[in-house]
Amino acid sequence: MPAIVQQQFLYRFGKREYNLSSRTHLMGILNVTPDSFSDGGRFLSREAALEHALQMVEDGADIIDVGGESTRPKGDAYGEGADAVSLDDELRRVIPLIEDLVRITEVPISIDTYKSEVAREALKAGASIVNDISGFAFDPAMPSVVADAGASAVLMHIQGTPKTMQLNPVYTDVVGEVKGILQQCVEQGRRAGIGQLMIDPGIGFGKRLEHNLQLIGRLKEFSVLDCPVLIGPSRKAFIGAILDVPVGERLEGSLAAAVACILNGAHILRVHDVKETKRTALIADAIKRHTI
Repeated sequence: MPAIVQQQFLYRFGKREYNLSSRTHLMGILNVTPDSFSDGGRFLSREAALEHALQMVEDGADIIDVGGESTRPKGDAYGEGADAVSLDDELRRVIPLIEDLVRITEVPISIDTYKSEVAREALKAGASIVNDISGFAFDPAMPSVVADAGASAVLMHIQGTPKTMQLNPVYTDVVGEVKGILQQCVEQGRRAGIGQLMIDPGIGFGKRLEHNLQLIGRLKEFSVLDCPVLIGPSRKAFIGAILDVPVGERLEGSLAAAVACILNGAHILRVHDVKETKRTALIADAIKRHTI
């Protein structure tokens, strides 16, 4: 395997400081939505959401990513896709939960939203990371909201919108094009004064099977952007396509994809199955340390 450039990313999120270059860090997914593709409806109650969050922390999550609006795509795999959520509904779902989480755990909280007003209120409530699937493209106020709060941001690549992204994604050079767009997102964030940025190539967000595989296989090429790489292959449709299995049977495929991402330079994995991925990452990290 070609050597992976070892960059040092010492990032502070709230009360925690992580050397993201030292090992693979895990972002646990907490969807408080009725219609997410994998776990929609499971954690709608505050009690269920808190219990699941604390379990993920116990299992090894380094960050909890709270989302109040599904981005389930329209297409053969998921039907008509998720409907947009009103600002009030999204705030109602996520803000009380974030307030509770920051009282009971020091693990950093991320808000998964592309709406600047949701981000603003979530950061006030104690979140320290904004995970924006649009890479600041959907809401021009987002960079200043993140910068003003002294928060961090994950900038993800998406082609189209959640409703349209899987209808006919086309690229000439998927890695080059995604990397170029993320470079623009990073520059926008830095101009706004955001000190800690992470990038996400957006597995499954406007990509066909072959695009996802190319992005994972060539993930090390994103190191030129000088940002930690976050990636979320967990339970995605490309795994179902390869294995011909439904969402609930994609654990092994998700873990295999996690290993490939780690060995190709991922710093953070966004996952549903924290305990299993934690154990997998420990092995992959050990192998990686002895092969670079």
